[in-house]
Amino acid sequence: MQLQSKQPHIGTTIFTVMSKLANDHGALNLSQGFPNFECSSKLIELVEKYLRKGMNQYAPLSGIQPLREIIAQKTSELYGISYHPDQEVTIVSGATEALYAAITAVVQTGDEVILLEPNYDSYEPAVRLNGGIPVYVTLTPENNYQIDWSVVKAKITEKTKLILLNTPHNPTGTVMSKDDLEQLAAIVKDTNIFIVSDEVYEHIIFDGHNHWSPIRHPELQKRTFVCGSFGKTFHVTGWKVGYCLAPQQLSEEFRKVHQWLTFSTVTPIQYALAEFLQEPDNYLSVSKFYQEKRDKFISCIQGSRFEWTPASGSFFQCVNYANITDENDLALAQRLTKEIGVASIPVSVFYHQKNDYKILRFCFAKDDQTLEIAGERLSKL
Repeated sequence: MQLQSKQPHIGTTIFTVMSKLANDHGALNLSQGFPNFECSSKLIELVEKYLRKGMNQYAPLSGIQPLREIIAQKTSELYGISYHPDQEVTIVSGATEALYAAITAVVQTGDEVILLEPNYDSYEPAVRLNGGIPVYVTLTPENNYQIDWSVVKAKITEKTKLILLNTPHNPTGTVMSKDDLEQLAAIVKDTNIFIVSDEVYEHIIFDGHNHWSPIRHPELQKRTFVCGSFGKTFHVTGWKVGYCLAPQQLSEEFRKVHQWLTFSTVTPIQYALAEFLQEPDNYLSVSKFYQEKRDKFISCIQGSRFEWTPASGSFFQCVNYANITDENDLALAQRLTKEIGVASIPVSVFYHQKNDYKILRFCFAKDDQTLEIAGERLSKL
């Protein structure tokens, strides 16, 4: 028998490749985006509490009521935007599922989808699997990856169905501004263009910046699916619990897809998160915590030949290595993993044409000792 692949050009994700390489060579893994420290002991206690209370059967398709209610309350308190917990908040098995379900809900064969690259590697496959056509807008380090909305506007056609956003941004660490929302709103006004906004780093934002989700603009809110996650915020990436916020009509279509992907999400962890979220400091304190991690990493490479602009959000710092070598970024990332024992991600993999701007991405969601050792090794290059 022969199988014709639906994704013949898709190989193993770079995160798996670099993490395996790090494991094989005993390297410090600053490539894949996960913390190497524990989450709150209180959160663990809450999970155990609900396990022992017998909350171990299927949750409702849309998620348990207390978690949906606290997410709606949190969103209202932070941004002044109201979502009905029964009709407009859906709990899912991680943000990657939320992204796929939202894309599937609106994209049909032949629809065009605007992708701002570099972008997370699940976006383009999800578009293509639904018959969509990716249309790329390339962001570059020369202007710190800022979005040129005139270029976005020029890419809009009668076939454009969706624009995919990510703020704070992975891999570049940039954040959108209020002016970005104004310019985007002017572009999509009087169109049938939807927005999917990847906001998994919502609470990991630095230097006094605000989180400008598209839902904070009325023209954008009515057409936006917000895809969020608890994994990054609470240092529990392995739990794969996320959510989607969207107006009722959009949520109805989203749930039609969600029910055939995972249907429901791990029940006791939902209850634990619902109780943990009742204390706002549990998520509001994360910004300060990760800004200190960013600053720690930067201080550890201060004497190196790398160049960088401090990340404004996420837990990634991009650095330019043009002063060190002419190697392409993939080759350098592999060599540094093997030779000095520090793994990173080459940013070219986030471009559809593998644009090489001599940039590596390092994850600073690590304990201080790891950052210090990594910085010492990198500073010798």
